[in-house]
Formats: sequence, structure tokens, C-alpha cells
Amino acid sequence: MDLLEKLFFIGILILAASIDGAQSDATVSGTVFCDQCKYGQRSLFDYPIYGIKVTVACANSNGQVTMSREETTNWFGSYAMRFDGSPDLSGCYARVSGSGQGSTGCGSAAGPAQNLRLLFRIFDMEMYTVDPLLTQPAQPMSICPRSTNPVPAPVTRVVSPPPFNLPPIPGLPPMPPLPSLPPLPPLPPMPTILFSEASACLHDNWTMPEYKCYWRAVNPDTKVAVAFGLLAAGRYGTDMTLWQGLQGRGDPYRTLLREGTTAFLNSYNSLQFPYNATGVIQRMNRALMGSNRNVLLTALRFRRANSGYGQVSCKFTPCK
Repeated sequence: MDLLEKLFFIGILILAASIDGAQSDATVSGTVFCDQCKYGQRSLFDYPIYGIKVTVACANSNGQVTMSREETTNWFGSYAMRFDGSPDLSGCYARVSGSGQGSTGCGSAAGPAQNLRLLFRIFDMEMYTVDPLLTQPAQPMSICPRSTNPVPAPVTRVVSPPPFNLPPIPGLPPMPPLPSLPPLPPLPPMPTILFSEASACLHDNWTMPEYKCYWRAVNPDTKVAVAFGLLAAGRYGTDMTLWQGLQGRGDPYRTLLREGTTAFLNSYNSLQFPYNATGVIQRMNRALMGSNRNVLLTALRFRRANSGYGQVSCKFTPCK
């Protein structure tokens, strides 16, 4: 075994030791869409829907349900469930089980159930994803074309920022790459009024009262857990708001939240911002799954984007 291989396995042992005492669990996540044209599959006219109840159930060989859990979709139509002890969920399925607040007009019928798919298993932690679930209105919406051929759903393009790397830390081996995240749900439609020119604003700008009209898609009271998902809820709790997240400093994780929240807001205000909203959430979650060094590196990347890489200014003007 050469020196490089030895260093790699040392890194694996360090990572394993650091999470040895962590509780094992399994996570299931997915998204529910309103199939408002009643095509029975994803199309351009579908949108993620809030307030839909989803049940994950597991059955034995006789078809008898042995375990089930129910969760309600958030503002972005997504849901996440956590099962302690890493149970085997390979034979389980998810289905729409009801409608609630926010699902008015699109909860009359449910699409087919979907099986759980294992994304990865590492150190007694498992992550499963579910193909999109559908719920339908009683009748197709008036905007739907009469053609029976569904219009394909749009594909979101992620724009990568300029590369930026921190110098290696002397004496420490490089950490192995983290497993990839599950596909994230589409976000709410972009606002109709955006800066067509490049604009990048620091967190200080977003906390100024005269610029509050630039908060789009989310508001200062939106919970961090709602905007960034289950991993953020585990790190920051379920009560912290985006406004509170903008005040973070000192601690690497609070700095990450401050700069990540700022990047998320900037992505909704400028078409030329280096990250779109989905890209911000993906990078936030990857950082939360990694080491302190990954957290700091991601925060610095967001900071550079939020400062316009020294070339782009903030285009805010006081709200009327």
C-alpha cells in the first residue's frame, strides 16, 4: 500500500470515528405535484403543492402493513421522514393519503404509489428518495391544452460560479468525497420583476428596512428548515427564521447560514447571479453533510458570489 492509499484510509478512519457515536437512521424524501391537467404524469403545467399528506408504508410478504408514517408537504411541495435505527425500507412505498391546508382545488384524486429507492448507505445511515407523487383536481384546469400529449416538464440549468479553492491544511489528509444528494424539488416560480443586469447584495443590504420589498418567494419569517430542508432543521432547529439566519457570525455553521441565506435571496433577484435557488440549497446541504472545512469553504464561495466577485454591485434602490 503506497503513501497516498494510506492517507486515504486514515481519512476514512477519522471520518468513521467522528460519527461512531451518531444515531443510525434512515431518511425518505420526495415531492408532490399538482397534476392540474390530469395527465397522470409530470408535465409543464404541474407545480409542487403545499399541504398534501403523504404516507410511507411497509408491508410483509402477505401484504399486511407492518410500519407506516405520515408527513405533510412543505411550501415547496417536498416532504421528508426520518426512521430511527436504519430499518430496511427496500420493500416500502409512498402514496398521497390526503389533503390539508393549502391544497384547496387539487386534492380530489391521487396518483399511483411509488416505491422507495435507496440512494446511498454509509455508516448505518441510509437515504431513500421517491419518484414524484401526483394529486389531481376534480376537473382539468381551463389553462390546459386539449391535446392528450403532455407537455414535458422544464429542465432547470444550474450555472456554476468561478472556481475557488482553499489551500490544503498541512498535516491533514484530504477527505473522501461525500455521497451525492437526492434530486431536490423544483422551487416556486421566479418573480415576474427581476434585475436583468447582474446584481449581488451582501447580507447587510438584506437586513435594511428600506430594501424589504426585494424579498421574493420567501419572507423574513420563513423558517430555515422550510427553505433548506431536513439537514438544516437538524443543525439549526425548526424555529429559526431566515431573518435570524442573516444575523449569524463567529461560528462556521452560522456563517454558512448567513451567506447561504443571502445567496438564496440574491438568486431570486438577479437572472445573472452565479447560483440559482436550487444550486444554493444543494450546496448548503452538501456542506452540512461534510466537515467544518467544507462548511467554511462553502460559506466563502457564497460570500464571494454575494460580493459580486469584486466586479458586480448591489442594484437595490429604496422601496417606495
